[in-house]
Amino acid sequence: MPTSGYLTTHVLDTARGSPAEGIEIALYRVSGNSHKKIVTMTTNADGRTDSPILPQGKFKAGQYELIFFAGPYLEATGQAGGGVKFLDQIPIRFGVDDAEGHYHVPLLLSPYGYSTYRGS
Repeated sequence: MPTSGYLTTHVLDTARGSPAEGIEIALYRVSGNSHKKIVTMTTNADGRTDSPILPQGKFKAGQYELIFFAGPYLEATGQAGGGVKFLDQIPIRFGVDDAEGHYHVPLLLSPYGYSTYRGS
């Protein structure tokens, strides 16, 4: 039976005080040590994906992982520093227990730190 729940995300560059455009995001379904890629999307000028990263009907209870490829964005905006990047790929693993709800998992990004939360 199709579910009414869905997953959205966005990325805010807290160092610059603006949405982070052009960040690639991959979504995986996780089961034990197995990762199955579901989709890859890129953030738009508003720091969001153009559609839910996991739409209604495809959202299921379980474990997921979003990987935000922040390194190229930080380089392009002059925030990566020289040499080895402090932040490059940022994984956020989270669980869904109610596939009927809206899950919003944003990334607040700066060159040397990040945070996330379950938004609305």
